[in-house]
Amino acid sequence: MVKNLTISYAKKLDELDELKIYRDEFYVQPGVLYMDGNSLGLLSKRAEQSLLTILDSWKRYGIDGWTRGEHPWFYFSETLSEMCAPLIGALKEEVIITGSTTTNLHQLIASFYKPTGERTKILADELNFPSDLYAISSQLSMHGFDAENHMKFVKSRDGYMLTEEDIIEAMTDDVALIVLPSVLYRSGQIVKMKTLTHAAHERNILIGFDLCHSIGSVPHQLDEWDVDFAFWCNYKHLNGGPGSTGGLYVNRRHFGQKPGLAGWFGSDKEKQFDLATEFTPASDASAYQIGTPNILSAAPLYGSLEMFAEVGMDAIRNKSLKLTDYMIFLIEEELSEYQFTIANPLDHDRRGGHIYLVHEEAARICKALKEHQVIPDFRSPNGIRLAPIALYNSFQDVWKTVQILKKIMKEELYKKYENKRDVIA
Repeated sequence: MVKNLTISYAKKLDELDELKIYRDEFYVQPGVLYMDGNSLGLLSKRAEQSLLTILDSWKRYGIDGWTRGEHPWFYFSETLSEMCAPLIGALKEEVIITGSTTTNLHQLIASFYKPTGERTKILADELNFPSDLYAISSQLSMHGFDAENHMKFVKSRDGYMLTEEDIIEAMTDDVALIVLPSVLYRSGQIVKMKTLTHAAHERNILIGFDLCHSIGSVPHQLDEWDVDFAFWCNYKHLNGGPGSTGGLYVNRRHFGQKPGLAGWFGSDKEKQFDLATEFTPASDASAYQIGTPNILSAAPLYGSLEMFAEVGMDAIRNKSLKLTDYMIFLIEEELSEYQFTIANPLDHDRRGGHIYLVHEEAARICKALKEHQVIPDFRSPNGIRLAPIALYNSFQDVWKTVQILKKIMKEELYKKYENKRDVIA
């Protein structure tokens, strides 16, 4: 089937889509083209049901919900961890659903950052999501180091992407720890985690990755790549809901060392309710929990992960690439005269799950898209992220989105808006 610009071609692609049945699993609002699933995934009916199930156990059992009901809360984090582990190529014991992205990063840096002698610096990149950099900076301060001299940045050559050569060159003898994104949140570039991990270990440096923009969109093999640690949120591609409980991974090679930040839910479960004054950590990634699990914030994830188990990451990735390929084709053909720059990688092995368009009027364009029932994501200063999601977006969604964007540009409908972001972009 030869690519063309007609809606009938998009309909044909939808007819051939093996995952189209999952669209009905989600609350897709009529007339709305939701292209922001890389910021907040849509609610699924299964996620809603798993939340109601947990609420019902609270209603029925009160405090006994910790050990009774369909999903006893005392073991719920471990239940979710086992479901999540295949998405990142890990053993269930190496994963724990807990905390949030930034609190988990704090825990992991506190656990694995061990400055000695000249090795005092933490290597990061200038394109990383700022919250990660804030956490790194504060952890350095707690060790008596200032971020200006001890947080080492890998620079981008073009403002959008990183090169592995530059990252590896920055792995010098003064680096004690490396924290990098798996997928850059703006451009959607996938970094070569296997290559970087191997290079770090050759230099006796521990390395971890922020998986927020890759988990649920891109397959991982963290064990095979020998990554030391990772952390992520579950509300983007995994559709766990706003503020959904996060997750972390610790390679089993590191089991047995105490977490940097101890808390009672990181205890050996057999000893937790001894309430001893001395902390006895769990023997696996569960040790990195701190406080009591946020059960209601984790509950929707159970229903969502059921679907990922059914579909498998290979099928999700295959459709995701087809959706973004199609969107890139339409943008190049339909919007060539409107000064958009496609700033994400084009190669499949480098592109994550979203498209990143750069335009000097990006903030105004996003406001116009929303008025026309297209939900994009603005990234300051001039970026538009569009994320067609494999489980609930169709090829017709992509076609309609580009047609609406073309109308906005052709008729200059964006000009009635101020070119600056709203309070929440």
